[in-house]
Amino acid sequence: MAQIRYDKDADLSLIRACKVGVVGFGSQGHAHALNLRDSGVEVRVALRESSKSRKVAQDAGLVVTDVASLTQWADVVMLLAPDTVQAAIYREHIAPHLSTGKTLMFGHGFNIRYGAITPPAGVDVSMIAPKGPGHRVRETYCANEGVPALLAVEQDASGEADALALSYAAAIGAGRAGVLQTTFAEETETDLFGEQAVLCGGTSALIKAGFKTLVDAGYQPEVAYFECVHELKLIVDLIYRGGLSYMRYSVSDTAEHGDYQAGDKIVGAASQQAMKDLLNEIQDGTFAKEWIAESEEGGKNFMKRRRAEQDLLVERVGAPLRRMMPFVEDVNVNPGD
Repeated sequence: MAQIRYDKDADLSLIRACKVGVVGFGSQGHAHALNLRDSGVEVRVALRESSKSRKVAQDAGLVVTDVASLTQWADVVMLLAPDTVQAAIYREHIAPHLSTGKTLMFGHGFNIRYGAITPPAGVDVSMIAPKGPGHRVRETYCANEGVPALLAVEQDASGEADALALSYAAAIGAGRAGVLQTTFAEETETDLFGEQAVLCGGTSALIKAGFKTLVDAGYQPEVAYFECVHELKLIVDLIYRGGLSYMRYSVSDTAEHGDYQAGDKIVGAASQQAMKDLLNEIQDGTFAKEWIAESEEGGKNFMKRRRAEQDLLVERVGAPLRRMMPFVEDVNVNPGD
């Protein structure tokens, strides 16, 4: 069974005794910094001079500095910049100042798992990865609740890396919901697989394929959108609350029967083999190498695909439909964003 720990298992005084530097102030960065600050931890944030987030962080009462100065000052450095820029940030600004006895932390294991960052022997290397977006980490903390998190220790130079990481998790609110023990490799590989096979890649492909099937058969795009996109949230909310069984309990018998009859036809042996192949590419580093190379070359293919996807019929049909529903907080993303 997995090991899950809570606030009662953590010693908040450990992280409160440290100076914590957070690199980045995006989705996760802002949540970690503010939650730590509100938990009584001395925090500073590192951002580029040109970052639009500098004023936001300063207005929130946080001290903002550069990465090198932050690393020199901090006992604990939490690296929450995007995966593709972490290695350069570490190499140029963190490594020269990461002295023995410090702790280097991550919110995702990508760069440690694939060897893009190799910390020196004298520092602790650990991870706290909330299983939710940063705005939820902040919202739930403010509501005296929390988002579960994964904890991993890659290098325990001090003998106290696990205890300090658990203390950090409690300070951002994760101890209220539960902190699950894992490894950098397990977190990275399952996270990438989940994003690609189910949460983003798989779901997006299923939506687009279902929508196209109905439109190609002559049905109104607006009706196809409601069936293949809009109602998906209703189903996911049921699964979120009570698993597949509660979803099936809540829908009609006809819908439940259709679930059993059609599911294996849509996601059958070929799809499962594709998932295995996908996982193999994650495990052997193929995906990481391709993604790092794409990023280093300026992300031209990535941006081209982003613009094309934003211009799909399902996206163009959905925007005006969402505006018809006052209960939907419509968000419009411009092509190229």
